[in-house]
Order: sequence, then structure tokens, then C-alpha cells
Amino acid sequence: MIYRAIGLMSGSSLDGLDLAFIEFHESKGVWEYEIKAADCSPYSEEWAKKLKGAIELNALDYQLLHTEYGHYIGEQVNAFIERNNLQYQVQLIASHGHTTFHVPAKKMTGQLGDGAAIAAVTGINVVSDLRAMDVALGGQGAPIVPIGEKLLLGNYTFFLNLGGIANISYNHPDKYLAFDVCPANRVMNMLAQDAGKPYDDGGELAAAGTINISLLKMLNDLEYYQLPYPKSLANDFGTDVVYPLITSSNSTTEDTLATMVEHIAIQIGEQVKAMLEKQPTTNTGMKLLATGGGAHNTFLLQRLQATLQPLGVEVVTTDKNLIDYKEALIMALIGVLRWREENNVLSSVTGATRSSIGGAVWIGQEA
Repeated sequence: MIYRAIGLMSGSSLDGLDLAFIEFHESKGVWEYEIKAADCSPYSEEWAKKLKGAIELNALDYQLLHTEYGHYIGEQVNAFIERNNLQYQVQLIASHGHTTFHVPAKKMTGQLGDGAAIAAVTGINVVSDLRAMDVALGGQGAPIVPIGEKLLLGNYTFFLNLGGIANISYNHPDKYLAFDVCPANRVMNMLAQDAGKPYDDGGELAAAGTINISLLKMLNDLEYYQLPYPKSLANDFGTDVVYPLITSSNSTTEDTLATMVEHIAIQIGEQVKAMLEKQPTTNTGMKLLATGGGAHNTFLLQRLQATLQPLGVEVVTTDKNLIDYKEALIMALIGVLRWREENNVLSSVTGATRSSIGGAVWIGQEA
């Protein structure tokens, strides 16, 4: 079977809306894919402000933003289709939306971006609310990308996404593990923006800094890091806990970024070590595939490699499209699996009572 779908992802780093048009080939349970077109539609200052402030809105204004953002997404999809001459080729849109509230302990997660609005604007069938079913079943609702890693990218021992939040997957043959590790780009971008830069390009600012040892210890001692997996993070852990703790140190931007990079590398290293001890593997030459915006941070990857090398794990990257659009790619696959009525969220990584077929379907095409 051949499926042609657009996957949409808006990450917590608020840099923009990722769009990827994917052609999937499925034969006897074996999946192959090709990224035919991909792009990031940067958020205007106004939209970044709206999304950032969504959790402060009253119920009515939040719902109005949910609808408005859905129409905005639909318009961005239409523009993407026009730019890439994809008219009449797209069978399905799978939209992750933009996460605002995430409280799995109370069986609730919220993503902005009304799927009905996207379907109405584009005239294309849409799958949205991808995390809701897993959370309703008692899961963390995160990470949800492991299904795509397993079906599309299975040749690595570990998968690391360095987005607004860093999350990791362990591709073990007996039990697939995955969870959120720590804040990443969202906090690093906020620190760089304090110095008048949108982000720390290549990690140059961090590389010029000195680690604040006392601050590093306070970060590593935060309670979340002592919790067992499966576990997941809401955006506010980075913005309301980690960022204020870092800025209260009164260190230079270079030093705070150097400390944050070291914190990320240490936490990832600790989790890789713990997973290998708890669930050993016979694999030799283990490789960790790093994707997401943080995979362009050369200094972060260097510190990560130094941390993982004693464990026998090599950090690798691949082509730019996969680095930048892996999550959009997998959202498209999750949408296709929902359309096929097949499990698209794995309970082994989220802790739900069972794996599930997640996503609300909106029929955009006319009967």
C-alpha cells in the first residue's frame, strides 16, 4: 500500500510549524518512506507570544485560540501544498498541535490546533489529538515517536530527540523503552535570547563559557531526575523551574549555557547508563541517532559524545531532513496508522494499560 500524508509538528521551542510531505510504502508489515518535501514555517512574534501565553488564558479565550490556531495551521498547509505543487496528492494530514497543558497524572493533556478547522480550511482529512487516548488509558502520552522509530528507523540502539525537551528511546529487542529526559532547546533558546540572540548557533556561546559547578549540582538534584520511567515533562518544567533556577545564579550567558549543556549531557548519560544496566544488550558498536534542533549544536554533541563514549555508545547524525523533520515524519505515520485502525502509541513506553489507536479523525473532503 502507498500512503501520501503531511505530518505537522509544533515543538515547545516555539521556532515554528514543521511540515513534511511523506510517501509511505507498506508491504506485509514492512514500512519504507521518502520525505518528498519539508519546511518550517517560522512563527511571527505575535504567534509565538500567543502560543507562549496560552496557559494564562481563561477558558473561552483558550478555546478561541484553539480554533484560530487550527485555521492558521490549515492556511500554512495550503501554502506548503502550493509552494511544492502537491495539489491533489495529499491523502491525509496528521497534526500534533502545540502542547499547552500536560497533566497525565490526572489523565489530561492539551494541544492547541482544532483538527476540524484544519480539515475545513484544507479540504483534506485530518487526524489530530494524537496523545489523548493514551493519556485516557493512564499513560504519560509521551513519548509517542517510538512507534515511528520502531517501524521506520530500527537500525540504532538509541534515538535521541533534542527538541524543546530532550527525550530518548532504547531500541531493545525485548522491551522498547522511551521517556522525557530533561529540558533542552526551549531553555537554551531563552538563555540565548537574554543575550539578544535567537539561539546559540552551533553552541558557540556555551563553548566560550565556564561550568557553574554549584548550579550544575542544583539542576542535577531536581526531583524529576530521580523518578523512574515511564515519565514525561510538561513545558513549564523548563520555563518555570529550570530557567528561573539558572538565571538566579547571576552568571554570564556563556556560563549559564555551558552549565545547561553539561546538565543535558549528564542527564542523558545517566539515563543511558541506567537503561543498559537494567536491560543489558548484546549489541556491540552501539549507536545513538541524534535528531531535532539540538543536533545542530556542535558543542552539545561533543559533550554528549564525551559522556557516552565510556558506555560504548557513539553519537551519530544523518541527513538534514531527518534531523529537522523526524517528528513531523512520525506524526504523518501515526496519522496513517490511525487511518488503518492500527496501534500507533506503544504502552511499553508510556505506561498506559494497553497500546492504543490514538487520534481524532476529521473528514475534510466532500462526500
